[in-house]
Amino acid sequence: MASEQLVNVTVVYAPVAREVHEVALQLDAPCSVLQALQRSGLLQRFPEIDRHQTVVGVWGRKARLDQMLRECDRVEVYRPLRVDPKVARRERFVKQGSRGAGLFEKKRVGAKAGY
Repeated sequence: MASEQLVNVTVVYAPVAREVHEVALQLDAPCSVLQALQRSGLLQRFPEIDRHQTVVGVWGRKARLDQMLRECDRVEVYRPLRVDPKVARRERFVKQGSRGAGLFEKKRVGAKAGY
């Protein structure tokens, strides 16, 4: 009575902002991240995903392609950053000015800065 165990996983990819492609799969256990990517069809639909260069993660944590998946895992395909987040934050701060951002902004009349 050897029954095959199935693992439910979700593979997610966002090629651009506000456009998310999510594929729910039922795979034979044990199953790796690479197998889930191949079975999802996202590698064929989006040729810009290079399985050797693209960074992937499971529930927001970086993962290797040979990592084994567990029940209800969420595999995320990350696209490369176009702008360094630190540089973008500095540019926003310069554009807003020091008085209109963060702790330096006065929230209500008569309040001290930072409160």
